[in-house]
Amino acid sequence: MPRNLEGRYIRLEVVSGKNLTVPSERIPAGIYVSISHDSSRCWKSAIGILLSNQSTAWADTVTLSLDASPALSVEIRTSFELGRMLGNGEVIGKLETSWDALLDHGSKPFVLSFPPVHGVQPSLTLKATVLHNCDNQDSAPLNPIVGCQITRDTDAGHAHFAKYMASKRVSHLNDAVRHFQLVLDQCPVGHLHRAAALTNLAWARLKGYIRSDFQGINSIASLFREALSLCPQGHADHSSSTYHLFEALTWCYSNKKTAVYIQESAELSCKLLALCPEGTYLHSIAAGNNSVDYVVRECNNLPIDASDEGIHLRRVVLKLCPLGNKYCPRALDNLAQAVEARFLQRGTIDDLAESIQHGREAVSLFPEGHSERSTYLNDLALSLNYRFDHQGNPDDLNEAISLYEEALRLCPVGHKYRDFSLDNLGGALYTRFKQRGGDDVNDIIRSISLRRQALTLRPPGNPNRDTSLNNLAITLQTRYEKLDTSEDLNEAIDLFRDSLQLTPHGHPFHHQDVEEAIRLCQDSLEALPSLHPSRYFSYRRLQEAYLSRYRVQGKCADLSFAVENFRLASRHPSQRFPERIEEAIDWARQAEVYGHDSALEAYHTCLELFDNHVMTRSSVVSRREAATAFRSAQSLTVDAASYAIRHDDLRQAVELLEQGRGQQWSLASRLRTPLEDLKFASPELAHKLSEINQRLSDAQGFAGSADRAAADLAAIQYRRLQEQWDAVVAEIRSLQGFSRFMLPPLYPQLQAAARNGPVIILVASQYSCSAIIVPTSGEPHHVSLPRMNLTHLEVLKKDFAREIRHASCMLPEETRKELQGLLRTVWDEIMLPIVIVLQRDLRVGCRSRIWLCPTAAFTSIPLHAAHPFRMKADGITRELCMEDVYICSYTPTLSALIRSRQMMKTRRTPSFVAIGQSELGAGQGEALKAIDSELELVRKIVPVTANPTTLSGDNATRAGALDALQHNTWVHLACHGKQDHEQPYYSRFAMKDEPVTLLDIMNKDIPHAEFAFLSACHTAVGDEKTPDEVIHLAAGLQFSGFKSVIGTLWVVDDAVANHVVKAFYENIVKDLKDGAMMDCTKAAWALNRATCSVKTTVPLEQRMVFVHIGV
Repeated sequence: MPRNLEGRYIRLEVVSGKNLTVPSERIPAGIYVSISHDSSRCWKSAIGILLSNQSTAWADTVTLSLDASPALSVEIRTSFELGRMLGNGEVIGKLETSWDALLDHGSKPFVLSFPPVHGVQPSLTLKATVLHNCDNQDSAPLNPIVGCQITRDTDAGHAHFAKYMASKRVSHLNDAVRHFQLVLDQCPVGHLHRAAALTNLAWARLKGYIRSDFQGINSIASLFREALSLCPQGHADHSSSTYHLFEALTWCYSNKKTAVYIQESAELSCKLLALCPEGTYLHSIAAGNNSVDYVVRECNNLPIDASDEGIHLRRVVLKLCPLGNKYCPRALDNLAQAVEARFLQRGTIDDLAESIQHGREAVSLFPEGHSERSTYLNDLALSLNYRFDHQGNPDDLNEAISLYEEALRLCPVGHKYRDFSLDNLGGALYTRFKQRGGDDVNDIIRSISLRRQALTLRPPGNPNRDTSLNNLAITLQTRYEKLDTSEDLNEAIDLFRDSLQLTPHGHPFHHQDVEEAIRLCQDSLEALPSLHPSRYFSYRRLQEAYLSRYRVQGKCADLSFAVENFRLASRHPSQRFPERIEEAIDWARQAEVYGHDSALEAYHTCLELFDNHVMTRSSVVSRREAATAFRSAQSLTVDAASYAIRHDDLRQAVELLEQGRGQQWSLASRLRTPLEDLKFASPELAHKLSEINQRLSDAQGFAGSADRAAADLAAIQYRRLQEQWDAVVAEIRSLQGFSRFMLPPLYPQLQAAARNGPVIILVASQYSCSAIIVPTSGEPHHVSLPRMNLTHLEVLKKDFAREIRHASCMLPEETRKELQGLLRTVWDEIMLPIVIVLQRDLRVGCRSRIWLCPTAAFTSIPLHAAHPFRMKADGITRELCMEDVYICSYTPTLSALIRSRQMMKTRRTPSFVAIGQSELGAGQGEALKAIDSELELVRKIVPVTANPTTLSGDNATRAGALDALQHNTWVHLACHGKQDHEQPYYSRFAMKDEPVTLLDIMNKDIPHAEFAFLSACHTAVGDEKTPDEVIHLAAGLQFSGFKSVIGTLWVVDDAVANHVVKAFYENIVKDLKDGAMMDCTKAAWALNRATCSVKTTVPLEQRMVFVHIGV
């Protein structure tokens, strides 16, 4: 009903809008409301952001006079710019109404509906309030409706474009493009509205292109690209400009399928999602099926590209696939394959670790039994296989086999990929059989069975049949070599023949002619870049071909060519360490066989590669696993030393032995190297190295995690720390006087080990067995052992093991004749020639101290107990034995002895603890009845100045024993000792609750420790697989800080051992003045005296079981 509103005002609040659909379907930058109540002026609200539900909120208010015409027009319009608008945008809805209609709702909010757009009815929520004259303090100014020519042309363009989108008539499109082009012509470079003008024209042309009414998609993209350049990061229209270019590029890709378009689309999409807040309409469009999902889907279908750019794309795509996205598994798998491919090209282990990480994530997205899981299982298993090849960690191979088995279960009979699963699992089992040295025959049997099934599924005509033929032939040949089954060999020959017939002509393996093979490989090398992985295989084939021709023709040039290709293959950086090590080992062996002077270089290359390979492993346990993976490398160090000895280079022989032996201890000790000298030269570098050492030490603990994914992450962290360590050490080496910092020591440094007496290194090689004596000063001396070779040593070692077991069953008073015979052999053929040189050439007096450093098979021979068991010619006096002539100690390496001596510089107040455990926890062995009496006799002998304490019974737990080791300088340990033959780092002392392992001991750093007596079994004997690593409990205590250690070589009878223990401590305190401290450097002498004094009460094998290690 009309009412008198003269002189009044209305306050109109635009609250919100719903169902705001743009007629042209163009993506708006924002929405605004326009209100006019005469023909010349209007009010415009603020621009509101359209939300994903096609609504927006303004809460914008205007105060208008009611003196004018009662009629008014309300419009909802789009703005295609959030910044300064070009034109008035596109009309969404228009409604003619009156003040009366608005005021009929009182002061409550009400909904104003507009005509439908695409079947949806837009609406506004408004609130109108009448004001009196005195309240009119914020009346809004009205804007003129008439605009400039640019505005009129822009609005005309929007109107024609909306008509085109509704009618599909090309004439409307042409009119829209004409008007937008006129606008652009009026907006030259530098004009404020040029970006908007470019966008309007480009969008109209793009929609015309999509409907096939326009051509020139590249020029359209160029317009959008220029517009985006005018709206950089931070510009109000940067996000909408990014979307427009993204849209154009996806259409470019759909037209031409050129990868660069979809790659750039992925980049833009990733940026766009970050720019647009969730819940906005633009975000919903950008994240929709026709935007992000389309890009991800198309990128996932691109070929795997191992370039940095290709991998970057895969990372971008993965960002676009949050967990739960249906394309996420494929994106993870593609990234995994891309970084794996880069690893195969460059050999960077972190790439492979990342591939495995993403592979694990992809597998985890599918529950067990899911049909698509098998693909991802196979891909992950392949990556683990590659890492096993590169690092030799058996955990990787075992996990790969488990994954292959699960994948095969998901490919039942009839599955199209069953042949691949069969072949994959068969190949992994074959690899494990080889890795374990043929110990598990079940692996090779299963491998043959699986590969037979795969071959059956690849009948003649199948493109993979030649591969299956060759794989099955290799597996059968391997079983023949292990089990000597002639049927396997005959079948293998037939399969190889069939495979060769299917191999394409021109393939290097197809040609049996050496000349042709050489030519093909040389052509291949010319075509390949210097760091291409395939060069390694060409080098290998060339050395094989040249070596074959040398064997036939005997030309020295061919041998030289073969050696050069050995050199190139073993040093090719893109190839995995294990393969390069095997190549270097083969080089050394062939150089030995044919007498080539590159043998020493080959040995040096082997040791360097081996060291680098082992250093990639992040825990002491995994390092040993890496070392034992190369059975052919077990004799490498002694063979290298033997070569140097045979060529009269004794200094280099000593250096090689030190570099290659005790490697596990050397690597671990790097983190505990004293830095006093470095602190004086460069405090900053010393501090930096100390910090990295600590972090590396901490990282080693996490690397042994049972969680394979966590262990992988820890290994990556460890490698990065190792890289930092290498960089700091390289910087230190640039300092004056530090050029050899952390490098293998040279002979002058190693000779410091002989400061208090000569060190005798016994070398057991397949080429020669001999000894090197490192004297206190001067050149090393060589002692030939002409009647001893490696075969004799191996027999002697087995005989000792047998006779020690036999002697333990004899009565104490029975004569050990067979054992005496063995010790006589050791005296006559090994130790007597050494004693002669010591006395005759070096003038080392009787009862002097000497140190024995045995290698390989010598480590299992009780050299210190060598005895002639003969009478002299007079028939009255017996011949002297080793313990009569010299006081013998052992040392794992020269460096270990040097370190112990260096740590003797500072001593602290002595403290002595006797740790004993006779009652053991479950599964740790039988009770030891004599332990308590042993602890009591030790307590009585040790002087009070040593502050003796005892830890036994319920207090002798793992934690209690480790704490006692940490806080005492002298330790006597009486308990069960157990050597772990499979993993020596798990060798242990039995305690009340759980054992103290070698790893526990190694984790302790006890620089103040001095002496330990290990009255337990097997505490000073290493393992069979790595005898030169000298990994045993006594060596672990020496590493942790104990300078002088007494250990045992085999089983100790605890009742009989009491006699030796009592005699030892009586001698160690003999002549000790009141208040004086016990001297750990007297331990070797005290043990020597003790074993001599108990000859009548202690059987021979129980006297010689004790050995001294250290200072």
